[in-house]
Amino acid sequence: MHLRLGKLPARYDRRNLRLATFLKALPPIPPAVDVDQLLSVPVPVPMFANDEWGDCVIAGRAHQTLRFEAFEQDKALAITDQEVLEEYWRQGGGDAVSRPDNGLYLLDSLKAWRKPGWQAAGSHYDIYAFAEISRRDPQEIMAAIYLLRGVYAGFALPLSARAQLDRGQCWYPVTGQGFGPGSWGGHCMYLCGYSHVGVTAVTWGKKQLMSWPFFIRYCDELYGVIDNPNRFTPDSPVDTVKLDQYLRAVT
Repeated sequence: MHLRLGKLPARYDRRNLRLATFLKALPPIPPAVDVDQLLSVPVPVPMFANDEWGDCVIAGRAHQTLRFEAFEQDKALAITDQEVLEEYWRQGGGDAVSRPDNGLYLLDSLKAWRKPGWQAAGSHYDIYAFAEISRRDPQEIMAAIYLLRGVYAGFALPLSARAQLDRGQCWYPVTGQGFGPGSWGGHCMYLCGYSHVGVTAVTWGKKQLMSWPFFIRYCDELYGVIDNPNRFTPDSPVDTVKLDQYLRAVT
């Protein structure tokens, strides 16, 4: 199978929100979760053209938007490959004529998701905020996946992951040739679940399991995305009063 990557090297901003700062007292976190099993409707797992274009940053956004709106609207949006590609080209500084294919910075794309947002399934969608998650804290990662309906992640994938993918295996760290972070390239994925074994990502038209040691070694960017309805939901896990104060201060 022909696959494309497309996440440019990780960028960090000291002004980024930290998710732990804005989470309320946490409810019990289940030992295993698949966000899709919590939905009232089935959602597809499309390729979103990531076999031909390096649009993984927008494909990951599309997979997360599908889950957000399935929770909110009780329906699966019909997000098209063309909508994903048009947003990818636009963020790359072009359009459907010039069609740049140079990858994207995940952090820059998150900012654009918040403002101005994007067109998906014929409607406009944006997010309220995003916040960094500790990449080395499985408890915080599991809480974010469970409470925020998945998380948005960047990886510096090793070549060994490609070989494991071709064999239909779980991603796990190896030693020897091809194990170095980024030796395959940068990739963005939406993470939809976890268990004691590891974390499950949606990417390249399928769900891919990775072990916790693999995740800890190769994840180089990790964000909780706070959808707009959360600010109006009384049982939101996010302290929206504190979050609003922070957003006003940094803005």
